[in-house]
Amino acid sequence: ETDHAEKLLRQLGEKLDVLIKVISIQVGADKSTTERARLLKMAGLDNRTIADVLNTSPNAISVLTANLRTQRRKS
Repeated sequence: ETDHAEKLLRQLGEKLDVLIKVISIQVGADKSTTERARLLKMAGLDNRTIADVLNTSPNAISVLTANLRTQRRKS
């Protein structure tokens, strides 16, 4: 029974991951990649998920969001 419950929880988690990605694709569809990365980061998504959604690498997202933090400090 424990194995069955764990399997169900894993399947539920996978489905939630898909839903998060589908909804994230719609975020700021008319915005730049940088702006979309910022919006998704503010929504609490991790760099890997953002990278998947924006079809880029997690490293590129790290750089984009680091640049945004630097710009905010200068403002």
